[in-house]
Amino acid sequence: MKTPVFTGSAVALVTPFRKDNITMVDFERLAQLVEYHNDAGTDAIVVCGTTGEASTQKIPEHLECISYCVKQAKGRIKIIGGTGSNDTEHALMMSKHSNDAGADGLLLVTPYYNKCTQRGLIKHYLTIADAVDIPIILYNVPSRTGVGFTEATYKELSKHPLINGVKEASGNFTLAARTLAMCGDDLNMWSGNDDQTVPLMALGAKGVISVTANIMPEMVRQMTHLCLEGKYDEAAKIQLKYQALNDALFVEVNPIPVKTAMNLLGMNVGELRMPLCDMAPENLEKLKAALVGAGLELKA
Repeated sequence: MKTPVFTGSAVALVTPFRKDNITMVDFERLAQLVEYHNDAGTDAIVVCGTTGEASTQKIPEHLECISYCVKQAKGRIKIIGGTGSNDTEHALMMSKHSNDAGADGLLLVTPYYNKCTQRGLIKHYLTIADAVDIPIILYNVPSRTGVGFTEATYKELSKHPLINGVKEASGNFTLAARTLAMCGDDLNMWSGNDDQTVPLMALGAKGVISVTANIMPEMVRQMTHLCLEGKYDEAAKIQLKYQALNDALFVEVNPIPVKTAMNLLGMNVGELRMPLCDMAPENLEKLKAALVGAGLELKA
């Protein structure tokens, strides 16, 4: 049995960039975000994942963001470093750095663009797992990467003691159910889609790695902890209440809507890096309406 890296709600944290220079991370604001989630009771923070715009970060700032959050957290909240890459050596270097910096775990997306085979996936992840001392969360999001796991590959990877679980964002409930049935307690699972958290937890997932938690951390934590207590009916009511918000936060590719939402709410996280750009006007209005409908106050 593998103890999960976390249970409940982890936020897929945005990376704030400076207003006066988008090429630089706003570390003061990053520190404030860590404190915000610590105060809100968020169970873990994923730094430099998809939502953190890791794909447009230079290597030094990517690694500095993870190290900085570890130092800011001071052990009060778990920090998971996003260290995935389509280059195994690159992922290995970033994973070792995050390991040495004191991260509590690693999130590694499947190698994108290369579209390796299942055998290649196994070799890629075992190479990294053999070189670190902290648990690894696999990340399955084939809509972005072009390659996904099979349940047989999950089973093979679950044999490694440091491959702790998977962020399952394929939307494939059959794959999730088969994986949980096949792997049992040898592979934990977390929802990678905010609109599927409760049903996946009903199947046995341990929580969610959430985009919505950037703006409503208490709500996501409450929902996941109700599931952990077996109160699925109450959790489902929360899931459905905020369905329109979850939809609006993905009306354009993540993290465009959530970063826009945070700025609308006065959280001042800076602009998006190209090729991500401002929302289309009609989608911006949908986002504003969803935020207001969720009871949030627009400040910009």
